[in-house]
Amino acid sequence: MHVMLPENLFNILSDPTRLRSLMLILEEQEICVCELTFTLEVSQPKISRHLALMRDAGVVTARREGTWMHYRFNVDLPSWASESIEQIFQKLRSLEQFSNDRRRLKTMSNRPGEVSCG
Repeated sequence: MHVMLPENLFNILSDPTRLRSLMLILEEQEICVCELTFTLEVSQPKISRHLALMRDAGVVTARREGTWMHYRFNVDLPSWASESIEQIFQKLRSLEQFSNDRRRLKTMSNRPGEVSCG
């Protein structure tokens, strides 16, 4: 991973799909690609591209479980970056758009850990 610069972090957060994905990752601690495609109503390739950008920037980490990829917030970010993201999360999580995303995610059947994703 390269050095995290403020302009890189804020560029990552400037895209609505990436911001909404990160908000859900922070809320859930870990989330599967299939949960993001369901919740955000975005195609799997598009979600995967956004997650790859966030992973390459060091904002999230990934782990594979079978055919599914699960993403978590990267706890090894520099403190200024993780504190900035935490502040953003705390200030924005009550906004309607993010509340709606959390509500929609809860309506998903067959979430990972319940049965199987897909």
